[in-house]
Amino acid sequence: MATPQRLSSSLRGLAATVLELLQLRLELLSVEAQEEVLRVGALLVYGAVAVTFLSLGVVFLALLITVALWDSHRLLALAAFTGLFLVLGGVAAWLARERLRSGTRLFSASVEELRQDREGLRS
Repeated sequence: MATPQRLSSSLRGLAATVLELLQLRLELLSVEAQEEVLRVGALLVYGAVAVTFLSLGVVFLALLITVALWDSHRLLALAAFTGLFLVLGGVAAWLARERLRSGTRLFSASVEELRQDREGLRS
């Protein structure tokens, strides 16, 4: 028969192990959150720079072609560029919406580790 002292010692050891596992999982969650914040921040900066310069380039190209066709087909050039920009903007908005709907993989490694911990405790 187990003595109360041995049982108490075993329970304290189990509690310490569970707390250590919980601490490790929380640290993993924290690291994943920090990585995601850095990734999203860099993505936003690069995206903003790319959109700015690409937009300027496309606007100047449209102006160049419109000025080149000013004497003969200026309205056609303006209408074509307006339509093109509206279609491209619509496609980009649709793609952004689809990306937003697909969700993120934030904390996926932590969820997997917690699932493995749960299965390990069951067996």
